[in-house]
Amino acid sequence: MKYMENFEHTMSDLFAQLGLPDSDNDIDAFIHEHRPLPDSLSLEEASFWNTGQAQFIHEAIYEDSDWSELVDQLNSRLRT
Repeated sequence: MKYMENFEHTMSDLFAQLGLPDSDNDIDAFIHEHRPLPDSLSLEEASFWNTGQAQFIHEAIYEDSDWSELVDQLNSRLRT
């Protein structure tokens, strides 16, 4: 029997995975700089992502990867 691995990623891990500065202050500054995203724009279409970051975000959302919950949290934080 094969078990799904349960990953406990943090927002810092997500930012590191995206190749972005990943301290709490860096994350807060990034969100402050880039919000609010319009509701009509999907997260992966935001102009501040490079191609690889946008692809990672897209795959996290649509393939329901172990990063999807954190990407959803980031999405929410960028819209408020």
